[in-house]
Amino acid sequence: MRKLVHIPCLLILAWVSLTAQAQSPKATYGTVVLTNASIQTVTKGVVQQGTVVIADGKITAVGTNVTPPAGATVIDCSGKWIYPGMIDGGTTLGLSEVDSDPRTRDFNEVGDVIPQVRAITAVNPNSVLIPVTRLSGVTTVIAAPVGDLMPGTAALINLHGYTPDQMFAGFEGVVLIFPNNGRKGFMDKRTPEEIRKGVEKAMQKLNDTWAMAVQYHKLDSATKNPRYYPEMQALIPVVRGERTLMIEANTSKDILAAIQWVAERKIGKVILTGVSEGWRVAADIAKAKLPVITGPVLAQPTRDYDRYDKAYANAGLMRKAGVTVAIRTQQTENVRNLPYNAGFAAAYGLGQEEALRAVTIVPAELFGVAGKLGSIEVGKSATLFVSDGDPFETKTNILHVFVGGWQMPMVSRQTLLYDEFLKREPGVKK
Repeated sequence: MRKLVHIPCLLILAWVSLTAQAQSPKATYGTVVLTNASIQTVTKGVVQQGTVVIADGKITAVGTNVTPPAGATVIDCSGKWIYPGMIDGGTTLGLSEVDSDPRTRDFNEVGDVIPQVRAITAVNPNSVLIPVTRLSGVTTVIAAPVGDLMPGTAALINLHGYTPDQMFAGFEGVVLIFPNNGRKGFMDKRTPEEIRKGVEKAMQKLNDTWAMAVQYHKLDSATKNPRYYPEMQALIPVVRGERTLMIEANTSKDILAAIQWVAERKIGKVILTGVSEGWRVAADIAKAKLPVITGPVLAQPTRDYDRYDKAYANAGLMRKAGVTVAIRTQQTENVRNLPYNAGFAAAYGLGQEEALRAVTIVPAELFGVAGKLGSIEVGKSATLFVSDGDPFETKTNILHVFVGGWQMPMVSRQTLLYDEFLKREPGVKK
């Protein structure tokens, strides 16, 4: 009986999705000139009454004395702002569609050490959540697996393309969920002793895995033909400092343990993620010179006795201590709220300029793609948006979005539903 209920429901969902896609205009590509705008370059200040030229997918001109190329489409942006597309440093976007239906979730594979499982292979370019996200000015995200110790390899994707390869933005990082000394949630009824033993077991597994990866690297370097071991093969670039290890650690105790673990093994490329209690040990993070991707900012305090605003202030307190900080939502459906996470961080100590950097150029630098993304500069990818105000404010409207030079249709399932029910035909009889 359950199958008889589920199958029609899925067919209805598929029909709604296909119908929405059929009604949606396609992205367009060409030479576009955005004129008379205030341009927030992020790296080179604000250009007033400026012009941005987009051609061949790139930004070819930025300034006040720019002559539009012949045949270009000109968009008058008087009174408007141009920003680089925002980058979310941690999501499951593209890996999940309906949280309540496990058949649509593809971010948590079986196994506790599976770094060879690549998120990019599971990304769904046709997710209806992608247009919803784009319309908020978020154009690039980390799609990351979740699960146990090493649940896989995260990927940076641009939010446009027909295939995962077309969306891939040039970065992958192995995810490590550092053994957690705290409870996993309010349903976790383990005793303190059980938690301690669980952490010890997980640390032993982690240390053994890393030691094996180091040995595999040495064998690979010596023979160039070791027995194929996919888990170890995936960790070789991390051991050699060629690929980033993204370490999820949230409690202050776990953060300090992760810092010590990294230092003892002299791991080359590391980003700390989550870092909910980073403010407690901000000086230690800064001393270790480890960058951070923190969030969600719109969250509750980690401890009952903390101030209500500690999650909001966390990013600012770490930045004040000298930590490089980027921001994530750790969401699927609500990645669109990245600008509001950044806005709260700005209001509670990070400041507007640093908050903007935390969702643009800073993550671009952390992911090694600052030559393409994160700011409005000549030669970079034309991945940007036009708004009628500060994108961190809820009253602001995003008017145009470009991803790699493609002008995105400003349509999503939400706008379609809004339009449908705003003008209902037939309407309600009076």
